[in-house]
Amino acid sequence: MSAPRAREAVTVSVFAQRFSATRRGARLARRLATHQLDLWHLPYDSPASDTITLVVSELAANAALHGCVPGRDFELRLVYDRSAGLVRVEVSDTHPELPAPTARPAADDEGGRGLLLVAAVADRWGVERRTGPGKTVWAECTVVKPVTVADRPGMPHCQVVEGVDPLALLLAEREDDRR
Repeated sequence: MSAPRAREAVTVSVFAQRFSATRRGARLARRLATHQLDLWHLPYDSPASDTITLVVSELAANAALHGCVPGRDFELRLVYDRSAGLVRVEVSDTHPELPAPTARPAADDEGGRGLLLVAAVADRWGVERRTGPGKTVWAECTVVKPVTVADRPGMPHCQVVEGVDPLALLLAEREDDRR
């Protein structure tokens, strides 16, 4: 009889869910993503959770506003690779048009900042055509161990770009949702 082989630890976790291409669907995607991050030990109100939630919020809002095809949903997929220290956010919709960030929206423009925010807080982002109709917009955020272990031992957080406060941006967006 041969000796049992050791199993490798699972280091990749995936969350995938479809949502209606509406403002309510985008809001639910953001809330469920934040909950899933907490289950993955990226706690609420941590820099990682705030940054990734902002990315989910912007990409889901874009899918609901610009990627909406009547009768079609959008899909949110989160992939957390612990060994690589990376969270990948993917939002897929069925609209064929590829998004492109605008250079700089005017101060009084009501839109055009979503992908600029994603580019500012994520390490990388891009757009890919997918099998079937539509595209997938993705963003990746590096997750590292905390600088001080006393705050939250063993809890990772996400690197945040200097000068960008993702929590303030998210709170401003939540205020807009209430209007």
